[in-house]
Amino acid sequence: MADSLPRTLPASWYCNPQLYQLERRAVFLKAWYLLGPVVKFADSKEFQYEFAGVTLHAQQQIQEQASRVIVKTSEGSTVRSHVTSTGLLFTTVSDDAPSFKEYFPGLEDVLATVDFTKRPYRRSIGYPGHFNWKTMVDGYQECLHCAYTHPSFSELYPPHSYNVINYHNWSRHVADPAKPNDGLFLYLFPICTLNVYGGGMSLFRVNPTSDPGTTRMEFDYFNVDEGEKFEEYYKFVRQVAIEDFELCEKAQYNLERGIYAEGILNPVKETGVAYYQQRVLELCIERHQSEKQRKLLATRQDSRQARSQETRTILGSRALEIVTQ
Repeated sequence: MADSLPRTLPASWYCNPQLYQLERRAVFLKAWYLLGPVVKFADSKEFQYEFAGVTLHAQQQIQEQASRVIVKTSEGSTVRSHVTSTGLLFTTVSDDAPSFKEYFPGLEDVLATVDFTKRPYRRSIGYPGHFNWKTMVDGYQECLHCAYTHPSFSELYPPHSYNVINYHNWSRHVADPAKPNDGLFLYLFPICTLNVYGGGMSLFRVNPTSDPGTTRMEFDYFNVDEGEKFEEYYKFVRQVAIEDFELCEKAQYNLERGIYAEGILNPVKETGVAYYQQRVLELCIERHQSEKQRKLLATRQDSRQARSQETRTILGSRALEIVTQ
């Protein structure tokens, strides 16, 4: 029975620098990233981001009497970006990424149900976390821990009815199946989330670093309210974020010390975790095999060139012998 249940990735995937570098090539350089609603860029201020070691600069510019957010690398090259019909900005970091619709099929239909320009940009916050990026995503993609870790959130959204529906490269979280339109909670593979409920909206990115045990957390907050009402909302969402943060640091501590190696996932309550981890594994295996094949072909090519050079050398030596006889 246990053999048929989904299993977690081994602890080494949370601690090994070489595995992170493989993830970087297989996952992050080919991904699309959510930068946020276009209202964040309304005052033409430049915002800086960094994904997979690639630094990006996003800024609203006026072109032909129309405003548009341009995303460029530090070298000045414009990267592909996409703005949904309801005002969400996504970006790539390299030409390796497929088209937006190919990467997130069906997502735009869901995003079309919310006008993301109606909630003004209020605040951003960022800080390092001593955990692997997957440690945080593991927690976001299930709510088994919510009743114990998030008592205030669980009062609004009882975890017994919490459900995660997985699509290609994204997941939708339904807090109450009887009220599917009560809020919008999305996970956007690999490291972005979007959370809309009431008059507020938040999104966060779990940015990996070259150290597999460290991430850079980035949060953006939007709300129809300002002043005291916004601060009440902000206090609530920050409390949930801090609870997750502390849980992740403790989990990473155990992973790095060998206390936990690999486990079984709940086939009903942890489908979101199983889906995204399988996606990471599939992409990394595919990349590893393609790199191995390219290396093999390059070795064969080098061998052929070496034999060809050896043949030319032998023929040249023989020709020299004939001439000098």
